[in-house]
Amino acid sequence: MSAQKYNIQNSEKLIPTGYITAPDKGLLIIVVFLSVIGIMMILSAGASKCIALGTNPGSFAIKQLIWFVFGIFGMSWFAKYDYKKLRQYAVPFAWIVVFSLILIDFTSLGVTVNGAKRWLALGPFQLQPSEMTKPAIALLLACAFSKDVFLFDKVKIQKYFVPILAMVLLTAIQPNLSMVIIMGLVSLIVYIMAGGSLRMLCTLAGMAFLVLALKIKPYQMSRIKVWLDPEMDPYGAGYNIIQSLLAFVSGGFFGVGFGASRQKLEWLPEAHTDFIYAVIAEEWGFLGCLAIIWLFAWFLYRGITIAISCKDMFGKLLAAGLTFSIASQAFINMSVASSFFPATGVPMPFISYGGTSLFVTMCMVGILLNISKIRIMRNTDV
Repeated sequence: MSAQKYNIQNSEKLIPTGYITAPDKGLLIIVVFLSVIGIMMILSAGASKCIALGTNPGSFAIKQLIWFVFGIFGMSWFAKYDYKKLRQYAVPFAWIVVFSLILIDFTSLGVTVNGAKRWLALGPFQLQPSEMTKPAIALLLACAFSKDVFLFDKVKIQKYFVPILAMVLLTAIQPNLSMVIIMGLVSLIVYIMAGGSLRMLCTLAGMAFLVLALKIKPYQMSRIKVWLDPEMDPYGAGYNIIQSLLAFVSGGFFGVGFGASRQKLEWLPEAHTDFIYAVIAEEWGFLGCLAIIWLFAWFLYRGITIAISCKDMFGKLLAAGLTFSIASQAFINMSVASSFFPATGVPMPFISYGGTSLFVTMCMVGILLNISKIRIMRNTDV
């Protein structure tokens, strides 16, 4: 076990008083596996779209590989940076995210794709700031609840809850309802981990559901109706779900083989992003789908273990928030592709094409790795 030792010089001998354990290797293995699978599947699922755009068939995969390299550096840096120091940057970082969301929603820098204005154009680069809301909210909630779970505190409301509310509202405007749902789930999980009241939890959940029900837009309601019966609009709102389910059926138990998917060619929209799990189902079959589920379930288990093992409440809540934000996004994506949830535009972490998503997610993993370095104090003779 690698350790960073802190020594106190005795008159006759050297006495180590503590050390920091190595980061969680299991979590690191999972991330590498998922990222490699992602690059492979983007190469397969994105080739036809690249050809249609007149570019190299592997251009999406090459870009994802470059972001993966940047992600490794980001993950390594955060794995070495003491997570406790992140507390002082939680509020400034949150307001930077809020500012970037304002630029998207209310300036010409916002880029609209498929009816959603979620991307920020900075010269040749396009970023998706809504991805940064996940670590921002996890940090704010960990700061807010690290000492107590009292909600109606003036300082907490002004310092932590106002930027959270701003991020939720600005993300909903884009619209990006799936990310808003993830924010809500993470907030509830962190509140529970901090020892929050179940009565208060039920009240907040009921209020959130009521707000969503009142603010739901016609196209979002149509998605729910089509989810219940895709055949009611097979060439419109139900098209994606039907084509995704056809990919699952075509894959069977063992799949048709890597690169052999037919649905990705012309029929399945966003095969390299939102519906990449359907391509996995067709090419790798039921066994491939099960492997992806198992990897994310293992990720969730490792993250929960890190949160429980952390003795510091800030680190405990931060680990829980980061873990559930990544895991919930993955399971929502898989549920949408397999028609367990209504269609919503949310990428699969590590696997779907998207540089911002991959880089931010790997930085979040770096923070988890740092939290997993348990600080152990001892006073033993050498």
